[in-house]
Amino acid sequence: MKIALGADHGGFALKEIVKKHLEEKGIEVLDKGCYSTESVDYPVYAKAVAHSILDKEADFGILICGTGIGISIAANRFKGIRAALCSNTTMAKLTREHNDANILALGARMIGDVLALEIIDEFLKTEFLGGRHLTRIQAIEL
Repeated sequence: MKIALGADHGGFALKEIVKKHLEEKGIEVLDKGCYSTESVDYPVYAKAVAHSILDKEADFGILICGTGIGISIAANRFKGIRAALCSNTTMAKLTREHNDANILALGARMIGDVLALEIIDEFLKTEFLGGRHLTRIQAIEL
């Protein structure tokens, strides 16, 4: 599995924790930035991660900003991207099962590090259910 990882300055510290967590699990990480706490614009990193998914460079993406809202909105501007902002493990599970989300968005200032890693683990281990959910996904893509 390969994960494209991106964050703005508000998500930088959590991105570094997530990167280490994924690498310790043997997951390859494509770090798309940012690389410090210096102020940057989140759409740049949303675009980089979205293109990694669309270009099949990565299987999934994880995006992090202060709230997770802006970066998820920016990612969802790309056809074929389904970025879901999750603040608990149930949301992570259901967005994979029902929405076939391909990018997980997190709010670094909204949740703690431990919960963030639990959400990521749930997201990555959950499979899309297909069936009636596929019809809904196809309707989104129109």
